Amino acid sequence: MQISSRAQKIEPFYVMEVAKAASKLAREVALSDAPMIFLNIGEPDFTAPPLVQAAAEKAIRDGQTQYTPATGLHSLRERISQWYADRFRIAVPASRIVVTAGASAALHLACMALIEPGDEILMPDPSYPCNRHFVSAAEGNAVLVPCAAEDRFQLSAEQVQSVWGPRTRGVLLASPSNPTGTSIHPDTLRNIHQVVQNHGGITLVDEIYLGLSFDEQYGQSALALDENIISINSFSKYFNMTGWRLGWMVVPERLVSVIERLAQNLCICPSTLAQHAALACFEPESLALYEQRRQEFKARRDYFLPQLNAMGLTVPAMPDGAFYAWADCSAACAKLGIKDSWDFAFEVMNKAHVAITPGRDFGTAQTQHFVRFSTASSMEHLQQAVDRLRAMLL
Repeated sequence: MQISSRAQKIEPFYVMEVAKAASKLAREVALSDAPMIFLNIGEPDFTAPPLVQAAAEKAIRDGQTQYTPATGLHSLRERISQWYADRFRIAVPASRIVVTAGASAALHLACMALIEPGDEILMPDPSYPCNRHFVSAAEGNAVLVPCAAEDRFQLSAEQVQSVWGPRTRGVLLASPSNPTGTSIHPDTLRNIHQVVQNHGGITLVDEIYLGLSFDEQYGQSALALDENIISINSFSKYFNMTGWRLGWMVVPERLVSVIERLAQNLCICPSTLAQHAALACFEPESLALYEQRRQEFKARRDYFLPQLNAMGLTVPAMPDGAFYAWADCSAACAKLGIKDSWDFAFEVMNKAHVAITPGRDFGTAQTQHFVRFSTASSMEHLQQAVDRLRAMLL
């Protein structure tokens, strides 16, 4: 059987490969004094709030499980629109919002709608690996631009201008970012978008961690700039609905019908059950709980990052959102006599029983020196992980 060249270009998702190894070891040490602590997967330990769960149960009882429009329930699009108005003080008409089967489907649809074979999309290095693979799936080419800690691992307008070439179609940014947890300053984003507009290109911004911003100067949506921004968002992270596979995108009015046509053919519609449940995300009781949980994520960051720095696992750019720490493990590797972050991740897994993610997935710009810690786990687990890491490294 011949495998397509398109499929062969997609690299393994090493995060998941490490997760499989960690899970196997976890079964072996489950009854030991040091069961596995998972700090490798970006999944909140919180689940959907009670009102969301109740709404799903009611939808099942009421038989609200049939197809919805390809763009999603109008009532949900209206709720999302209101959330932008209440949270960010920006007007995003419901007509520009398309509900999708997770942020992944939104990125897939955007790339299918906008990228021609051979088009190049600029991205920061490091960045989330699946984003570049969505570009590849549309037969485009992701161009990774090395970004440094002093720029918070984000692109600048000057970089975008300098690397823009004849095949460049646009940029795909993330704010806050996975793996760094850093956001793009609004002024920098405005300048990048202006460069892109000058070239007639597209600005795609992955904002799935936007609700989990901890710094007001960064916690603003790119949609405040103008209606030519394409924003991708999700119910997975801030709204704690990872397995429900529900997200949305905001696109210019002229693009809605194109996205709808693609969605009708590729997806039919997002999960009806998840959509009815997600309506309850925007009830005051649920929003209050989300804000309480956001503060808990901030408290975890504020505890964990100083502990990493004290152990020589330096986090060179303070994350202002999400739940990640992008830590330089070079000193630890030298101390342990191992080569790079891939070996370090397995050393930590096997000796400390803490699962973390090596930098290999996230690009090529010094990523062999970095590991990603997820602080989405409980404070108790973070404290235990610190004790184990300290015993191993100090």
